[in-house]
Amino acid sequence: MKILVTGGAGYIGSHMVHLLLKNGHRVAVLDNLENGHRESLPAEITFFKTDLRNLAETEKAMASFQPEAVIHFACYIAAGESMEKPFLYFENNLLGGINLLEAMRKKNIGKIIFSSSAAVYGKGKNKPLKETDPIAPSNTYGETKATLEKIINWYAKIYKIRYVAFRYFNAAGANYGIGEQHEPETHLIPLLLQAANNRRKNAFIFGDDYPTKDGTCIRDYIHVTDLCQAHLKALEYLTDPKNNSEIFNLGTTEGKSVLEITELIKKTIGRNLRIKIAKRRPGDPPFLMADITKASKMLGWRPEKSLEEIITSAWQWEQKLASNKS
Repeated sequence: MKILVTGGAGYIGSHMVHLLLKNGHRVAVLDNLENGHRESLPAEITFFKTDLRNLAETEKAMASFQPEAVIHFACYIAAGESMEKPFLYFENNLLGGINLLEAMRKKNIGKIIFSSSAAVYGKGKNKPLKETDPIAPSNTYGETKATLEKIINWYAKIYKIRYVAFRYFNAAGANYGIGEQHEPETHLIPLLLQAANNRRKNAFIFGDDYPTKDGTCIRDYIHVTDLCQAHLKALEYLTDPKNNSEIFNLGTTEGKSVLEITELIKKTIGRNLRIKIAKRRPGDPPFLMADITKASKMLGWRPEKSLEEIITSAWQWEQKLASNKS
């Protein structure tokens, strides 16, 4: 199948590209390289250095490659920054998503897999969270994801575009010789590993007074390869015209606190960490854990890799990054 991957030079997107090629698909990547890395991509893909906010260029790329399906990763992702710069998030994430849908409509591309987020649930009360739980984002990043879910649903109703929307929990880990390299880095596991590798003076824990067992936030960490495997299942699902558009959680159902992750990293890599407690970040919910029953039943998907495997692969990648920068 011919697949267009937006944001394909980013962390999850580049892993998806490698997995698609491994499974025999033809792949094009659309990325403006603002936060992506061209070197993370195989040479044999088709590459469009294009910004989704430019509708004309997006349409040109769509017409040139003529994909059978689109996987949409491209967005700004930092929840904390989204509360400081909401305009940037609304403009980039929503305008870019709408332009993509318009380009798909005009070129009669009828299938899309959308990277949504557990952030749509906000401070959800259920542990774990189900797809039927209330949508109540607690930051503007989550609001952009919830809004684009609704917009995609309207395009599905009006233009018969079929979709799968995945609400990601916390993707982590590394594969294919690539991994996380955000600038600045905001994700917990790579930040802790940078501190362990003396590339960062301290790692910060944002808040230790949450209503959890040790006062730190609880999150559900899933290996990036397991996450991408779910997208392969979604492509199979969408090839059957009898299947309806659906929304699925992607996680592991296993929640770990920030302090528990810290201790597991120490144990797994055999190094100490310099930790400082900082004040809470605006919009951070205390709990985020996934109920994945729906994805398991309807897509036949379950995660396979353990948290120790996530940490080990991310540590190998961190050591490679440090070596390259020394």
